[in-house]
Amino acid sequence: MQSKNLKEQAKEIKRLAEESGLQSNYFFITTFERYEYQLQILDDLKKAINDEGMLVSKEYVKGRKNLYTNPAVSDFNRTTDSANKTVATLLRILKSFDGEVHEETDPLLDIINGGDMDGKQ
Repeated sequence: MQSKNLKEQAKEIKRLAEESGLQSNYFFITTFERYEYQLQILDDLKKAINDEGMLVSKEYVKGRKNLYTNPAVSDFNRTTDSANKTVATLLRILKSFDGEVHEETDPLLDIINGGDMDGKQ
């Protein structure tokens, strides 16, 4: 089975959110925007690694060169870890949101879930 690429996964998460009525949930929207931004960063870092290679050299005294891991590799790994945590957060939001407006709800939760000051969606 071929795994989905990150952009396909993002589209699938967005589709699930729309089906659940989460498209107006503040926490979902801001977390999803952060995830999309992380994907852009990962694309840029991947291009840098492909262009420059996994190893880079620095020249020091008397023309000696030392090889180092490309700094983009560690940045890529950190951003990937962060994106994975963001996806886990998005999935928790998706699973915990029931999409229903209850008779007795907290006004703050109504606003967070996309309602207005009167509790209307």
